[in-house]
Amino acid sequence: MTTQTHMMTSTGRAATVTGLALSFSTVRLRPLIAVVIASAVLLGVTLGGVIVPADVHLVVLLVAVPALTAAADNTCTTVSMTALACLGVVAVDVDDGLPSSPILLIDVLGLLVVCVLVLVFRRMRDVDHRTLRAVRSVSETAQRALLPPLPCRVAGLEIATAYRSVAAHAHIGGDVYAAERVDRTVRMLIGDVRGHGLAAVDDAAAVIGAFREAAHRDARLEHVALALDAGVRRRVDQAGQTDSNAAERFITALVLEIPDDSHVVHVISCGHPDVMRSHGTDVDLLEVPQPAPPLGLGGDQAAYQVNTFGFEPEETLLLHTDGLLETRDAAGVFYPALDRFALLAEDEPQYLIERLMSDLTVHAGGEVQDDVAMVAVRRRAAAPTDADEDVHHASPFDTEFGSWPA
Repeated sequence: MTTQTHMMTSTGRAATVTGLALSFSTVRLRPLIAVVIASAVLLGVTLGGVIVPADVHLVVLLVAVPALTAAADNTCTTVSMTALACLGVVAVDVDDGLPSSPILLIDVLGLLVVCVLVLVFRRMRDVDHRTLRAVRSVSETAQRALLPPLPCRVAGLEIATAYRSVAAHAHIGGDVYAAERVDRTVRMLIGDVRGHGLAAVDDAAAVIGAFREAAHRDARLEHVALALDAGVRRRVDQAGQTDSNAAERFITALVLEIPDDSHVVHVISCGHPDVMRSHGTDVDLLEVPQPAPPLGLGGDQAAYQVNTFGFEPEETLLLHTDGLLETRDAAGVFYPALDRFALLAEDEPQYLIERLMSDLTVHAGGEVQDDVAMVAVRRRAAAPTDADEDVHHASPFDTEFGSWPA
C-alpha cells in the first residue's frame, strides 16, 4: 500500500506540474499563434484574390486579419497587421481594375473600423482584468487576516491545511479553522458557518476571534466551547436588528485539544462531522456519541462533553467540513471520503491534503458546489524540540504566508 500510495502521489504531482507547464506554454504561445493565423489569412486571401476572376471579390475576407489579432494583446501588432491588410486590399482591387472605384475605399474603411473596434474592446477587457486583479488582491489580504496558514510543525505535530471557496474568484467563505499554542497543548478549531456570502464571512471572523481569545483565557476545553457559543449568540442578536433571518444563523464546529505529554486528543463536537483518524492504511471515525448543538443555538455547559480518543505517533487526524462529504458526482453519488483517506493516509499531510482536494474536484466534475476546508494533523514519532515550535510552510492551496498567533 505504501508503494501504491507514493506512486499515486508522484503521478498526481507530475500531472499537476505538466498541466501547469502546458497552461503556461499556451498563454505564452497564444499571441504568436494569433499572428501566424492572421498572416496566413492575409497571404491566402491576397493571393486568392489575385488568382480568381475579378467578379469573385474575396478581399472582403481580409477583415478577419485585425479581428484575429485581438488575442495578441498588443496594439502595435493589430495596427501593423491592419496596415498590411490594407495593402493587400489595394493590391487585389488594383488587379481587379478597381483603383478608382468606391469599392476600394469601402474595403479599406471596413478594415479600419474592425481595427478600431478591436482596440476599443481590448481596452475595455484590460480595465476589467485590472479590476479583477484588484478584487483578488483584496480577497487574498482578507484571507491572510481571517485564515492565516497554520505552521507545518509545532510541538511534535505536522499540520497541513487546504481551503476552497465555492464563490467564483473568492478565497474566503463560511468555513473556518484556527489553532493556538497554549502552554503544553495545541488547541484547534474547525467550523462551518451556515450560508454563504458576506454574512457568513462576518460570522466566520467573529468565531475565529472568539476562539483565539478563549483558547488562552479558559483552562477547560468545555469553557472554550461555551465562550464560542456565547460569542456567536451575541453576534446573532446584534445581526437580528437589521437581518430578519439572523436567528437561523449558526456554526457547526469541532474544538480539539492535543496535549504534548500524552498520546490522546480531546474533542468537543458542536454538530460537526466527526474527525477521521488513520494509522497506516487503517482508518476510523472519532465518533462523538452526544454532540452538542451548533454554536449559536444556546447549548448549556452539560451539553459540551469532552470526548477523549487515542492519538498515537504516526497517526493522522483529518478535520474537515461537510463539503468533503456532501460533494456528489454526475450520478449523484457522494464522495467516498473515508475510502479515499484510507488510500492516501500514509502520505505526508501536505501531499495528503493536495491529493484529496484534487480527487474531490475530479469527483465533482471540476466544480465543487460547497466550501471545503481540511486540516490534516500527524503526530510524529520523534519527540518535539524547540525548533518545532514555529515552522511555517505554504501549501498548494494556501499560498500566502501568515504568522503563528502569539
